[in-house]
Amino acid sequence: MVIDFHTHIFPDSIAARTIEKLENIASVKAFTDGRECSLLSSMEEAGVDISIVLPVVTRPEQFDTVNSFAARLNEKYQEKAKRLLSFGGLHPDSLDIKRELRVIKNLGLLGIKLHPDYQNTYIDDLKYMRILDYASELGLVSVIHAGVDIGFPDHVRCTPKRIRKLIDEVAPQKMVLAHYGSFGLWEEAEELLAGEDVYLDTAYTFGFIENERFLSILKKHGAEKILFATDSPWSGQKESLEYLKGLAIDQRDRERITGENAQKLLRISVA
Repeated sequence: MVIDFHTHIFPDSIAARTIEKLENIASVKAFTDGRECSLLSSMEEAGVDISIVLPVVTRPEQFDTVNSFAARLNEKYQEKAKRLLSFGGLHPDSLDIKRELRVIKNLGLLGIKLHPDYQNTYIDDLKYMRILDYASELGLVSVIHAGVDIGFPDHVRCTPKRIRKLIDEVAPQKMVLAHYGSFGLWEEAEELLAGEDVYLDTAYTFGFIENERFLSILKKHGAEKILFATDSPWSGQKESLEYLKGLAIDQRDRERITGENAQKLLRISVA
């Protein structure tokens, strides 16, 4: 089973203009048009079995809309061979963080996505600490955008140093640091984060990080805490899998990275 732990889709009605807007902000070209059907086509071509969809709540009032969409998506694909599995989301400015996390849990969503840059909050802010602490208590997986966001390159709200402070103070469970610990800050991530009790995903990493650095972090952190991910539509699923296969990684470790680790983290069984 191959699992892409980090993808994004948008409702068909807004996908085209959302992708165009984000392409212009970041000066990049998307690999798909951001629609649900396009992600499924990408999965079919790449041989991906499950894509984890990560919505971002950019305003507190989006909570109900975003999480209702996620729950409906999961119900739709529950019995499908090619499966989309959406996490939920909440904003750190929510007036009742614990209630919203319980709602996410009760909807059957397995985790949450947090994006410090899009949510205009530093990762070591007390608001995030409270979210991650209670998410851990509920058994939810927490995926966090880490490092530079190419749309906000001058103001990084989630650096390895701040993440280190969060880990030391809260010790969150089932926390996934996107972009291999910190996009563009991988030397610092290796020094401060590799080897800690967190997961690193590979989203939007291949082609940006030097292969030697990638393998060095892998060796120090351990293959059992690495999750294959693409950040689709911003990286291609087929291209990312091919890149991973070209790295000097033991076949058994590659199997862990591309699917087994995610299966264990999410408690997904193979039929």
